[in-house]
Amino acid sequence: MQLPLLDPTHPVFPPSNTAALEPNGLLAGGGNLEVDTLLKAYRQGVFPWFEAGQPILWWSPDPRAVVYPKTIHIARSMAKSLRRDDYEIRVDSAFEDVVRACAGPRADIDPDLNHPENHSWIVPEMITAYCRLFNAGYAHSIECWQNGKLMGGLYGLAIGGVFCGESMFSRGPNTSKLALIHLAKALDQAGFSLIDCQIPNPHLTTLGATEISRDTFLDILNREQNRDISWPDAVVFATVAESFR
Repeated sequence: MQLPLLDPTHPVFPPSNTAALEPNGLLAGGGNLEVDTLLKAYRQGVFPWFEAGQPILWWSPDPRAVVYPKTIHIARSMAKSLRRDDYEIRVDSAFEDVVRACAGPRADIDPDLNHPENHSWIVPEMITAYCRLFNAGYAHSIECWQNGKLMGGLYGLAIGGVFCGESMFSRGPNTSKLALIHLAKALDQAGFSLIDCQIPNPHLTTLGATEISRDTFLDILNREQNRDISWPDAVVFATVAESFR
């Protein structure tokens, strides 16, 4: 297929069902990473993913990996970790640090996150773009702190009742999973319906990630994206933490 190229000033995304079968979900190239463009993309089920030296590439894969907050899987070993009191979950206290940690080398201690393809796409332009989304109130970070150090976390953006997860990192055992579980519990209590994980991997599968068709994902996204749900800062800090004690 000939890849559609978006106008760099006024990009218009083609329909998601025109995305390539191989590589799965490649939809378009070009455009820009301005806040309005990124929001337009996510509201159409499209996300940017490219590496240094490549043009901006836009994707809408089929199937789509998702986590339903109500049914996130908590293994027995993780339940034990959740009951410990030696970590603290924070929200939006170190957004740029989380993004940069996701972009950097991963510790061997969390092998599922130690693959170059998981973070090489977070190029400087992407860091700048998501920090703009954060400053505009759309992007968020969930962080796991231990002994005053940032040990794991994730970031993404909220589109109505859908949280679009972007990347996660771990500097200690299970710290990215701790952040995701707390996020799921908080989103469930706040009324969110879905966490978009984009592409499946073994790390997410252990937490209950499942695959749904792109059409099903878009149906949910279209239904949920205009809901007005407050971001659950207080729920993460208080209610969720207490639910694991």
